[in-house]
Amino acid sequence: MKRKQAVQSIPKEPENRTDSCEPTEEELLRSLDVVIDGYSKTEGALIPVLQSAQNLFGYLPETVLRHISTRLKLPYSQVTGVVTFYSFFSTVPRGEHVVRVCLGTACYVRGGKEVLATLRKQLGINVGETTQDRKFSLAVGRCFGACSLAPAVMVDETVHQRVRPAKVKDLLTMYREAKPGLREAS
Repeated sequence: MKRKQAVQSIPKEPENRTDSCEPTEEELLRSLDVVIDGYSKTEGALIPVLQSAQNLFGYLPETVLRHISTRLKLPYSQVTGVVTFYSFFSTVPRGEHVVRVCLGTACYVRGGKEVLATLRKQLGINVGETTQDRKFSLAVGRCFGACSLAPAVMVDETVHQRVRPAKVKDLLTMYREAKPGLREAS
């Protein structure tokens, strides 16, 4: 005689559930509100709040800028003015790694322009753009404090010195293959 197996009812997952572990915009805004609350009585809170927002979101979309404007009781024009003034803020998504080529005088005359051209070719993007895989963004800077070791390229917070066009591929490979959180200096 065959036994009937019990059929266990499996609850359906909520319709709005995502399979991603990424926080939602709403969750990120709540985290940002905690930061803003910490600066509630602080003069000059805008820049550190913007930095925190960019760390949370990866960039500063208009919705976040409007949220900051409202919460800090500052004109939206003031918030966007600060964002557009400082080059370290971005209103477009940036790659996992931001590659900055120094085009200050020493770096420029020692080959910075050629290094930039090689990076553009290797990455397939122009300055201010991000690769399709969101791995790299390309930017230029003016002096990283390594003039005697020019040309310099900064990847995230690490300055790489005496970078030559022939070494660009190796530099990019190092960051493509790096485990998250690990940085190597050259």
